[in-house]
Amino acid sequence: MKKFRFVFLVLLFFAFSIIASAQATRTWVASTGSDTNPCSRTAPCKSFDAAIALTAVGGEIDCLDANVENGTLDIDKSVTIDCEDTEGTLKSSANNGININITDPNDTAKNVRIRGFLINGVGTGSNGIRVQSASKLTLEEVIIDGYTSHGVSIENSSGAFNLVIKDSTIKNNGGNGINTALSGGATATIFVMDSLIAFNGVGFNQNSATVSVIQNSTFTGNATGVQASSSNSILALKRCRITHNTTGVSATSSATIRIGGNIITGNGTGLSGSSIFTWGGNFIDGNTSNGTNNGGALTQ
Repeated sequence: MKKFRFVFLVLLFFAFSIIASAQATRTWVASTGSDTNPCSRTAPCKSFDAAIALTAVGGEIDCLDANVENGTLDIDKSVTIDCEDTEGTLKSSANNGININITDPNDTAKNVRIRGFLINGVGTGSNGIRVQSASKLTLEEVIIDGYTSHGVSIENSSGAFNLVIKDSTIKNNGGNGINTALSGGATATIFVMDSLIAFNGVGFNQNSATVSVIQNSTFTGNATGVQASSSNSILALKRCRITHNTTGVSATSSATIRIGGNIITGNGTGLSGSSIFTWGGNFIDGNTSNGTNNGGALTQ
């Protein structure tokens, strides 16, 4: 019996060693691939799920062509998904597009990067990207379209979270384009640049414990373009175009919004709420009601 147990433990050790060694720092997916492949460049996988399973923590998954996958992608480790120039597509009707939930204590970075990717809810999906546990998320050249809830939903319950969105489009979502709903002791820092947020409930909605900067971006066709709520919610808008929303910029529940160099026009209401401060250069005109700011922001 002891000999059998020893042999079993040795085989188990080698099995785990084989699994660990099978994980590569770089893997590939393709429409012509197979999930029985090792996800190498010459023998790519078909699905992102299969590639994630064979990608080491901190590794990268690349797209060889415009691969289209149906269903939900669960990310439980630090990873980069890079489909620039090929534009991988994920279609997720009736479900979330991507779930990010990294709980492994050995994965200290908890860092996800997605580039050149279309996440399509086809009008019935729940959230485009739902974050429950992570430290960093970077979206570059990402399109999130057609979800019944939010395009990006930040729901961390602990720790500090950082979100960067650049050159991306978030549109046609029944809830909010970008939404924070933190709990516990979680905090969020967000930077959005050169992006289009259109035809959502609220284009950008941040709640408590969130500090954000949005620059050179366009908010149009939303119920509210940009909104901040809660006394520890701080938002800065610089050189943005906020047009054709029911409300352009809204500060509620003692949140602080600072604006500079923005074009806010063609909205039902331009500015709404208290604690909206300007450092100048804003064009706020041509709204049904332009609204007012609460004075100048401190400049040096």
